[in-house]
Amino acid sequence: MTLSDIPVVAAPAVAEKPLIDIPVALAQRAAQVAAEGGFAADFDGVVTSPCISVCRMTADRSHCQGCFRTLDELRAWGKADADQRRAIWVQLLARAGLPHPGHVAPTLARSA
Repeated sequence: MTLSDIPVVAAPAVAEKPLIDIPVALAQRAAQVAAEGGFAADFDGVVTSPCISVCRMTADRSHCQGCFRTLDELRAWGKADADQRRAIWVQLLARAGLPHPGHVAPTLARSA
């Protein structure tokens, strides 16, 4: 028997993962954490991960393209306490250019 004797079988079609709007998904995850109370200083539960299942590093390996965490932040997450996790959230949201759902943007006072 040679290779030419082996029948060629087409691979089954693989459903492509739908494209995800990363900033929207990350903002939604942050809103979820805010709704759970995870950004409150007195929150004593587990602060939800920012992972949105788009796990790949940027070309310069500075951060994950999905959750915007750095390699150091990714490594630290599992052992981080709630305060450390909130700090990581603040940093990754800033890196992503997204507002923190727990912070109110200052408004300019209007002069009368």
